[in-house]
Amino acid sequence: MDRLKPVLAKRNMANLIGEVAETTVALVKGFAVTWKNMFRKTVTENYPAEPVHFQPRYRGIHVLHRDENGLEKCVGCFLCAAACPSNCIYIEAAENTDVNRISAGERFAKVYNIDYSRCIFCGYCVEACPTDAITHGHGFELATYDINSLVYRKEQMLEKPGGELPAIQRV
Repeated sequence: MDRLKPVLAKRNMANLIGEVAETTVALVKGFAVTWKNMFRKTVTENYPAEPVHFQPRYRGIHVLHRDENGLEKCVGCFLCAAACPSNCIYIEAAENTDVNRISAGERFAKVYNIDYSRCIFCGYCVEACPTDAITHGHGFELATYDINSLVYRKEQMLEKPGGELPAIQRV
């Protein structure tokens, strides 16, 4: 056993030197990134004086779309509500009539509510929709003092007949 002590001491010293070298390399890499970015021009968003610049995949307040004839695309199938992990979508479906046609399908969403106090903006509702009726818009101003105002109704999210986004979506 006494013969192994010098061998173990050499191994421990080698491990210690290796760890110090790895730590030094990591610190040098980190400081290199810091020094490289320290002298770049600062990027500042001048909101609300200028429009906000979103990334293409930004997920904001939902938009309910219309088809080319101006009818609602949502057919009240409940797939978006079923896919929602936070259970924040509430839908009531109704039957279309020839006199009062709301959507191209047999049914339409009479009530379509999203509770943004519960929504996690995961995008599962968008992926589940077979008619591409719901997408994420670029609306982002959800701050409020009243939690009840975070329940958005169909009228607030519905695209205007000419393809114009709702007022909450314009940025």
